[in-house]
Amino acid sequence: MDDNRAAAVQRHDRAPLVPAYGGASLADLPGSLLAALGAAPADANVLGLEPVDRVCVFVVDGLGARLLDAHADRAPFLASTRARALTAGFPATTVTSLCTLGTGLPPGEHGMLGLTLAVPGRNHLFNCLRWTLPRGMPPMDPRTWQPAETVYQRAARAGIVASYVAPAAFEGTGLTDAVYRGVRYVPADTVDERVAGVRAALRDSPRAHVTVYYGDLDATGHMVGWGAPQWLDQLEIVDRMAERLAGALPPGAALYVTADHGMINAEEKIDAQTTPGLSAGVAMFGGEARARHVYTEPGAAPAVLEAWRELLEGKAWVVSRQEAVDSGWFGPGVRSEWLGRIGDVVAVPYTDCAILASETHPVEAVFTGYHGSLTAAEQHIPLLEVSTR
Repeated sequence: MDDNRAAAVQRHDRAPLVPAYGGASLADLPGSLLAALGAAPADANVLGLEPVDRVCVFVVDGLGARLLDAHADRAPFLASTRARALTAGFPATTVTSLCTLGTGLPPGEHGMLGLTLAVPGRNHLFNCLRWTLPRGMPPMDPRTWQPAETVYQRAARAGIVASYVAPAAFEGTGLTDAVYRGVRYVPADTVDERVAGVRAALRDSPRAHVTVYYGDLDATGHMVGWGAPQWLDQLEIVDRMAERLAGALPPGAALYVTADHGMINAEEKIDAQTTPGLSAGVAMFGGEARARHVYTEPGAAPAVLEAWRELLEGKAWVVSRQEAVDSGWFGPGVRSEWLGRIGDVVAVPYTDCAILASETHPVEAVFTGYHGSLTAAEQHIPLLEVSTR
């Protein structure tokens, strides 16, 4: 990146925490797990995980490392477990991180570059979480939107049984097909059902890769904020569930507890759709409040970029699509066919500010907790390990 672009990206006194792709990022975990299971070359084991016959990956939606550290007293089991920190990837959001876990690729390669994205060549947004398009649009094929092979398909070829233990409502959805192709889906709604599902999956296969998901911590944080009494109650549930999963490990197995992102509580909300200086020249507001993809009218990108930089000075990093790509936010590179999914302008708050688009995303506008940005609170996630090797 040339000096002018570097100056634009670093123009504030805070620098973005660019994810450590290829060293200590969520994208490095799947390959390391496969290598530990003997299903990938040793050089894929970037994280240096020990050899194992069975693994369980407990994905806790919204369990940021800083959030856990701040309330270690409410999660004594997790706090006492061998830990290291990873970076989530950009944007630090569920659909992006789950696809990173499912493919072992950084976002620029798998293409899930945000919560709501423009469909290149079409004047509409696609919600990658709900897997929804505007009414009247044909359904989106998960294998077209996300064509990369999954780590579970790779595991199956190596004779490893891959299972996914998660709520029944997620089975058969577009997101599940995009991210978890190749797994044996184990529907389990309660904590007891999920622990039992993991126990059975580990017991029944001599070589197993089991993923179990818990989303209520994140959902609670969105509504009442992380650190609130209800959120702390959820953290205690997560801690007890992790302890039970550890107790379900057979000999020669390992439990890894990780997350998809952290969270901040918004102290300020700016509604871009009702702020004339931010709405002028904008065709669509995608992404989310902490990683806003701004799609502009034809020819308006330079003026929109200038206006957003001026109005969000001291609150957010505001860059062009090319600056975001060149800065490595999405990974070492972005596939050419995915470039149109990225906003012409990308706005990423670094203060506790949420950039809303209340008409397009009304539910998001009432949240307390948000995530997506390149701050340590949102990027740093734990990798906790318990082993019976």
